[in-house]
Amino acid sequence: MKKFLKTSLLIGSAAALLAGCTEEAAGPDEQPQATGNTPSAENELFIYTVYPAFYVKEDIYEKQIGQHLKKKFPDVTFKHVHWDNPGRQYKDLIAAGTIPDIIIDNARGNLQKQILKNDLQFDMSDLIKKYNFDTSKLNPAAMAQMKNVTPEGHIYGLPFQLSDFVLFYNKDIFDKFGVDYPTDGMTYDEIYEIAKKLTRVEGEITYKGYQQHPGLYMTYNQLSLSPFSLTEDKAELNTEGWKKLVDNLRRFYEIPANQFTSVDDFPKGNMAMSVHVSEKIVQWYEQNKNLNFDIAAMPSFADVPNTKAQPNMYAAYITKQSTKKDLAFQVISYLLSEEIQVELSKEGIISPLESEKVQAAFGQNLPQMQGKNTKAIFASKNAMPPAARAAGLTYVDVPLHNVFAPLIFGESKDSVTALRMIEEQTTKGIQTEKAAK
Repeated sequence: MKKFLKTSLLIGSAAALLAGCTEEAAGPDEQPQATGNTPSAENELFIYTVYPAFYVKEDIYEKQIGQHLKKKFPDVTFKHVHWDNPGRQYKDLIAAGTIPDIIIDNARGNLQKQILKNDLQFDMSDLIKKYNFDTSKLNPAAMAQMKNVTPEGHIYGLPFQLSDFVLFYNKDIFDKFGVDYPTDGMTYDEIYEIAKKLTRVEGEITYKGYQQHPGLYMTYNQLSLSPFSLTEDKAELNTEGWKKLVDNLRRFYEIPANQFTSVDDFPKGNMAMSVHVSEKIVQWYEQNKNLNFDIAAMPSFADVPNTKAQPNMYAAYITKQSTKKDLAFQVISYLLSEEIQVELSKEGIISPLESEKVQAAFGQNLPQMQGKNTKAIFASKNAMPPAARAAGLTYVDVPLHNVFAPLIFGESKDSVTALRMIEEQTTKGIQTEKAAK
């Protein structure tokens, strides 16, 4: 979804990087020992962040994670490396024999593409029982996504942070055309009627009524649809459910003058509504401080009311190769405590913790969020993820974004044809992947 951030640091090798950049307490001549396959001191823990991408900035990592861990675990030395290119990717760390103890990464695609593919996964179920960690206090849909990776319900990670979608709206455009502001709990049908009223061309200015990213809409769909067959090695997109999903969004882009451009055009001031992640509250404010906007809950389907997208989240994993799994779990457990989650919530981070105290703290440290309807972020529940597929089935990336672009937007395909084409393409990809094995 987000592009990985890159720094200007050029690295000769992963080993050189880890020797020079990961030991916070070491002096310039000290060489920190790596964890994982390479023996390391019992009081060292190596944390590797891939997502959220903003942890590429060490000061942000230190503020949100590092400082808290140092206070709670004063006898432990923590090393942090963030994914980057070159030198800091999974393959580089593995090649250097420096496998992390804890990985924080996107829970949707990268679990399959990186952690499972590189045989780093570890079932945390026994540690959850050993330390009496109450998973019921976590977002149910987020926790279900972690369990639904395998039919056995292995728990390879715990939800760490969420990046939920909300509806942004430009108050000035609504005021200009005398339309009531959207409210929490509205359906797509209701938002569609508003979008028709606010999509206008006035002289040189085109006001777009509504924009939502088709790829993200499909990937984290609110109908809990899987792009795969749950029992066979094939894609499954040519269905009534997927057609309903596609038709629902494409009607917005068939409104004259409301063709899809980019959800990120919202700060330019000529877009009435845009669905995006909550972090944009701060980012878009910085891009246009005169932007008069607020947020409401993401619209939902009439037959699945008050239901936003499936969890778009980052999870914390313990690697199979770690020799300090108990310590790693205690660290993750602490990071998921109400104490720490309140502090993260104050910074505008959506917590997986189902806590009124945590939710009430949301955005308190960010002036840009003051006066915004931040309750909208928690006004609806996440859609549940699809059920687990049968054991042994093949995973490939499904180019769901291609249903709309280029097939619908560029080639004017009907919904059924577009879905069938992506289904066939994905099934061929599965067959190719199996043959390569």
